[in-house]
Amino acid sequence: MAEPETQAFTGLKVVELAQWVFVPVAGALLADWGADVVHVEPLTGDPYRGLMSQGIGSDAGGVNVSMALANRGKRSIALDVRTEGGQQVLHRMLDSADVFLTNLRPGALERLGLGAEELTARYPRLVHARGHGFGVRGPDADQAGYDGSAYWARGGLAHVLTPPDRDYPIGQRGAMGDRNGGLALAFGVAAALLRRERTGAGGVVDVSLLGTALWTLSSDLLAAMSGSPPRPNPGRGPTPNPLVGAYRTQDGRHVQLVCLEGDRYWAPFCRLIGRPELAGDPRFADLHARRENSAACVALLDEEFAARTLKEWVTLLADFDAPWAVVQTVEELVDDPQVVANGYVGTVTDGGTTYRLPNVPVQFDGRPAELRRGPEHGEHTEAVLLELGYGWDEVSALQSAGVIP
Repeated sequence: MAEPETQAFTGLKVVELAQWVFVPVAGALLADWGADVVHVEPLTGDPYRGLMSQGIGSDAGGVNVSMALANRGKRSIALDVRTEGGQQVLHRMLDSADVFLTNLRPGALERLGLGAEELTARYPRLVHARGHGFGVRGPDADQAGYDGSAYWARGGLAHVLTPPDRDYPIGQRGAMGDRNGGLALAFGVAAALLRRERTGAGGVVDVSLLGTALWTLSSDLLAAMSGSPPRPNPGRGPTPNPLVGAYRTQDGRHVQLVCLEGDRYWAPFCRLIGRPELAGDPRFADLHARRENSAACVALLDEEFAARTLKEWVTLLADFDAPWAVVQTVEELVDDPQVVANGYVGTVTDGGTTYRLPNVPVQFDGRPAELRRGPEHGEHTEAVLLELGYGWDEVSALQSAGVIP
């Protein structure tokens, strides 16, 4: 791990007026690489903290690790930004900030005096990064958008991933769009900071969940824009290339083949499974023939895979220099040797409690980030105010006015 003073974002000050997952994840990624990120929470706390009471989220020895994943490495200040005093505190923070992260909707930002034009004029070097559901223009710019609605539903993923024999769209896994969008927003912030180094100007960065969905579905969009609308996910069936697909083993597990260059891999695969004669079978002689006889080829491979256990297939395929993988469970993924070797899951020590979190997927100098715990609600309120130059009498006055808890 790089020393703190040499991390990519050391010295960077980030004010994060955001809740839930999407934008806070971007802040966590910046914090992983050294940024001082202050998470501004309402007096009642980030509502994401409360999902544990509904049985949503994950717990590790009393630690809300879902909240920790989105807010690790940050500090927290509890502040009512709707009050005059709260806005004064916020602007004092922005006076020395490099980045302002927010997921408040455009209308709310304008009402708080935090619109893009106003902030750009007041803080010309500030990078103003906004995460939103549907973009900042258009009829739905001010509509509430979560990843289940803006990314999964409206963004088309629910449609293309739902098999046609289902009556209802398939459900998404937790916060998929949020975490992908957060990664894109962190990239946008990094790019804006690089531009500032060259020009001296901060500017505005925008990432929406809807736009993230379009990027995720680029292949389907290309087909649609070429006049071939993508079909809903058909599930398993005849395929143009039988060496691309999942096959069930004798013990009910699956192996995924992704041999896109079918002609390159067909003969070696046939030799590998002890069926060299299949390479010369006119039904399967080349990619065109295998496509024309896809059902027969898939059925043959089904029989072959069903004749061996997963362990036997892993041993057999170990020397097959081609793209393939076991279809793993999440429980297996956590302890996958490649995951462990590359530090893709990090360990956090919080007092006497130790727990693991998925790490930032970006590594510098061959090392993963060293993860730090997330803050308690308002844990650093007084410390942040003192850093801003407030005296204890002023802190007490803010408490009395209900600006801070």
